[in-house]
Amino acid sequence: MQAKVEICGVNTAQLPVLKGSETRRLLEKAHSGDKAAREQLISGNLRLVLSVVQKFANRGECMDDLFQVGCIGLIKAIDCFDLSQNVQFSTYGVPMIAGELRRFLRDHSAIRVSRSMRDTAYKVLQTKERLTAEQGREPDLETIAKALDIPRQEVVFALDAICDPVSLYEPVFNDGGESSCVMDQIGDTHNTDEQWLEQIALEEAMRRLNDREKRILALRFYAGKTQMEVAKEVGISQAQVSRLEKNAINQIKKNITA
Repeated sequence: MQAKVEICGVNTAQLPVLKGSETRRLLEKAHSGDKAAREQLISGNLRLVLSVVQKFANRGECMDDLFQVGCIGLIKAIDCFDLSQNVQFSTYGVPMIAGELRRFLRDHSAIRVSRSMRDTAYKVLQTKERLTAEQGREPDLETIAKALDIPRQEVVFALDAICDPVSLYEPVFNDGGESSCVMDQIGDTHNTDEQWLEQIALEEAMRRLNDREKRILALRFYAGKTQMEVAKEVGISQAQVSRLEKNAINQIKKNITA
């Protein structure tokens, strides 16, 4: 007995399945204005929607929302299906449903990307698929850029723009015990806790200096002036500058290590 799984209040274990000939007959009726046939087509193809939605299940979106969006794609597929073409409805319906889901995920992404950038990204993906089929191997970025007549940099930016954001706490490695997260792989070695504390201690030590000592250190180490140049600007001898500078540095070291 199949387990009961509900999406949007629909028991997926009890979803009906239409045969190919029955689907075509209902499509003909629906296109003639038969609303009952249209409703039967929708309910008879919800399994098709479910199969497509499951491929998008790891995007962090509510499955109920994705299922509803997929149903919109199904309805569009039913209304736009060309009966003169000798193709199965599922062959036409799956890309329509998937396209509606991609549009929804794109428009509701956590990172807002301009429409022009998204359009470029999808052109890049289409060109990549075409070149792969033609050449029998995956093309590099230079080849794709040349085919689209755009700079390589635009190809890189466009592909990065449509990548799904990844949580810093997303596990990337697990040896059976402690796992490693994305944050562990991209840690900032220039802004560690130790350096942050050292910066606070340095600022506190600088505040304890008198105004003349602060000015001398600023001219020497921020403005990059020589002791002779500092002496002329402050109005004291070079020997005094040297003594005040040395005393200020020693005082800072003492306050930091205290």
